[in-house]
Amino acid sequence: MSNGNYMGIYRTVNIPNSLYQSVEGRYFVGQTGFLNFGCCKNAWGALVNPSNSNVNIFVNVFTISNYSRLPFNAEIWLNSTLPDSGNSSNSVSPTNTTLNPAPCPRGKIVSAQIINGTPVNGVNVFNRIIPPETTIVSEEDGKFIIPPGGNFAIFLPSPAPENIIANIAFGWWEERIRQCSCCC
Repeated sequence: MSNGNYMGIYRTVNIPNSLYQSVEGRYFVGQTGFLNFGCCKNAWGALVNPSNSNVNIFVNVFTISNYSRLPFNAEIWLNSTLPDSGNSSNSVSPTNTTLNPAPCPRGKIVSAQIINGTPVNGVNVFNRIIPPETTIVSEEDGKFIIPPGGNFAIFLPSPAPENIIANIAFGWWEERIRQCSCCC
């Protein structure tokens, strides 16, 4: 019975991939600070994979919170060049907090607010309408894979002559890029 075999029946357990990645120390979460935009000024938050990371980033989930009384549009961009260099967030953590030392993510959450300009290059793959005083959650299950030097960005264009406050959060896992040493 110690191997899960009872009368020829074996026990199997299925767990979500995000839980598996967390147990392995590869799952991370984090958020931007509050982002101010409106009055013809824009904002953005992005999950950035540095060019020297040697990992692929698998975007599992993102959230967008709207603290204002006005709706706004959020544009989701892949591998774009964003206006302004932005600031890195310190609000990032592995989800498995039992590991010692704690794993450090290679990915960075970067954001900018009260800026001019829009993303260039890359692809605006879809948009979301964010209702007033609401948080939307989009579970992507790792289907967006971001290579070194790439990003998964959420651009918030100015919707009105009023100030809007939002924030953006991401959940992701990282997998090391395996280098082929064979002669193919």
